[in-house]
Amino acid sequence: MKARLARIADAPSAQQIGRAATLALYDELALSPKPGLVTLTDRGSHADMDAHSFMRSLFALRSYFVRIAELGAAGAPFEALERCGIAAEARMLAATGGINTHRGAIFMLGLLCASAGALGQRPTPALIRQTLLERWGDALAARAQRPSTLPGGLAARRLHLRSASAEAALGFPTLFETAVPALHKARGLPTRVAHLDTLFAIMAVLDDSNLAHRGGLEGLRFAQTAARDFLARGGASQGMAAAEAIGHDFVRRNLSPGGAADTLAAACWLDRLS
Repeated sequence: MKARLARIADAPSAQQIGRAATLALYDELALSPKPGLVTLTDRGSHADMDAHSFMRSLFALRSYFVRIAELGAAGAPFEALERCGIAAEARMLAATGGINTHRGAIFMLGLLCASAGALGQRPTPALIRQTLLERWGDALAARAQRPSTLPGGLAARRLHLRSASAEAALGFPTLFETAVPALHKARGLPTRVAHLDTLFAIMAVLDDSNLAHRGGLEGLRFAQTAARDFLARGGASQGMAAAEAIGHDFVRRNLSPGGAADTLAAACWLDRLS
């Protein structure tokens, strides 16, 4: 009994889980330069949104991450998590005037917050992934079979890529097998360097449906190759000029690695939580 009580005492509260998610999304927004992505000072490849849009969205989503962590702690079924996410998306769109700033993060970080809430002990990446698959893996696998009506999902299906839903059904392999090790490897480096190298490590391997939607298979492969070359030359430690140049190329091609940005935010959340 004492051991059980000690484990529960080490578990973060739903409020702590949710706050870490909001801060992690700000970590992602604040990182610069990010190729094609919105930063505090740059719209990237997006004419319809900027940092103000993202901040309005963050404020609208704060309670969502807490609520879905509470649902996870209560053992809620996947359908309850899905309803919670749909309501959060409606609040995001109301706050941004219909602009999709964080749909992917609502899905990905929401599931992770629910898993952390369900865990009931000090979280580690491995335990969170295990909990996600044990609690909701079957439901996520079934969801991945549903035809998507969203642009990214349609692009993934058309090009035979792994969709965001398929990533979730597999327990987010890019997050746990690429992003988390990359961020761990970068410990001791300045935060900006660590986060940028992690973003590029994600971009190098992820079937980013946002890139596929905007640039087709050619755009996705261009982004993956650029990311691999950036890391091979030394990554962010070589300075920011190379990342800025890649960013200019992305803007010219109208590319934006939104899926990679969501995965970076999730890695920052895991880092903050554990």
